[in-house]
Amino acid sequence: MHPMVKPALRQAWRDLQYVQCGVAPAHAVVVGPVDTTTGSLLGLLDGTRGIGLLREEARALGVPDERLEGLLARLAAAGLLDDTTAGDPAVEPVRRRPGALDRLRADLASMSVVHREPGGAIRRLATRAGTRVQVRGAGRVGAAVAALLSAAGVGRVEVRDGGCVEPWDVTPGGLPAESVGERRDVSARGLVSRAAPGTGTRSATGQRRAGPGGGRAEPVLSLVVVAPRDGLEAYAPDPVTADRWVETGTPHLFAGVLEATGVVGPLVLPGGTACARCVDLHRTDRDPAWPRLTAQWRSGRRRPGPAGDVALASAVAGLAAAHALAFLDGEEPASAGARWEVASPLLAWRSEQVEPHADCRCGAAVGAEQQQATMAG
Repeated sequence: MHPMVKPALRQAWRDLQYVQCGVAPAHAVVVGPVDTTTGSLLGLLDGTRGIGLLREEARALGVPDERLEGLLARLAAAGLLDDTTAGDPAVEPVRRRPGALDRLRADLASMSVVHREPGGAIRRLATRAGTRVQVRGAGRVGAAVAALLSAAGVGRVEVRDGGCVEPWDVTPGGLPAESVGERRDVSARGLVSRAAPGTGTRSATGQRRAGPGGGRAEPVLSLVVVAPRDGLEAYAPDPVTADRWVETGTPHLFAGVLEATGVVGPLVLPGGTACARCVDLHRTDRDPAWPRLTAQWRSGRRRPGPAGDVALASAVAGLAAAHALAFLDGEEPASAGARWEVASPLLAWRSEQVEPHADCRCGAAVGAEQQQATMAG
């Protein structure tokens, strides 16, 4: 172990005895009381020394081994200590990939603040490299989400869409202007590759479903991001289309822009949180005309193009990608069982909790009742 006080957290002395690590309240920690010797020890924790060398230098300062170990334990418990040589075997492929750590250095710094244990950031980055995510849609939102996930270290990002790139699909963080006229899936594949340069042809190394005869098969989908070019299917998801993900137990997240309104969520954890059919049933309860309206909106009438300005689409893509990454890293983001909406011109994000519906067959309502009964007991 080569311990290091997490460099992403800026250090400043509050007074002569207390050091504050971090600026923003969400992750800042105050350490103290700190005497001159302890302050010198903190300066040695820069990741360049192993435990043996640290002990030698601490003894030279008159600090016994037990005090050093106690300081390290306190810093680790406070989430302030990282390990530059985390020895998990899954991490080694990430370290050996040319240029990968340099490209992802800012991501690792941010992840080290979120994941408190020493070496937690790079271990989760290694987990990301073993995941497979499918993005449904290669418009302004979907293409940008795919690029962001690839750039953030997700090992395999697939994009599903048809047709060819139109001029209004182009965004600075998504499909480039030179891709107009190309097949959307082909152009999106190139975008995903360019977002993670130097990785070559990437494939996930996580759990795989056995192929015919027990042979090698596709890695299991970790997440589907539903980001259709027509934002209606994100704002009002079709339950029939989404049922297959619920049936296969595949987590899925909706994101899109419709008529100058952006939406992220819900993140559906099959059997655990409300699904698209729950959303549809709740809306029908509030508005009996809802099924009649959606049937007309989903009719085959051809539309000239989607409505969604580039800045709003980019904001939705960024939030959707961040929620997807939080889920892949083992957290339950705020979109789990909830929808986040933002509308122009005020652009104030608001959230709406979506509860499982008692009449939905997804099973989330039963699970919620059992959880409430357990808590009551």
